[in-house]
Amino acid sequence: MSGEAYAVIVTHSTSHAIRAEKVIAGAGIACKLVPLPRHISSDCGVCVRIARVDTDAAIRALTDARVDFEGVHDI
Repeated sequence: MSGEAYAVIVTHSTSHAIRAEKVIAGAGIACKLVPLPRHISSDCGVCVRIARVDTDAAIRALTDARVDFEGVHDI
């Protein structure tokens, strides 16, 4: 993912983020759990980072697997 623009998928909890990461990776999309950027939320926690070009595919995978998430933010 080096040199690419990223997006983060924000979830309701750390356990949701871990499940989202598994679903996204299972769909063949490169992803990584990272700390939630402060400019998105002051809550401490983690989110799933993906390449921005994979946003639609990741959302589809999460929706198909019925994984709840709060939102997707470009970073």
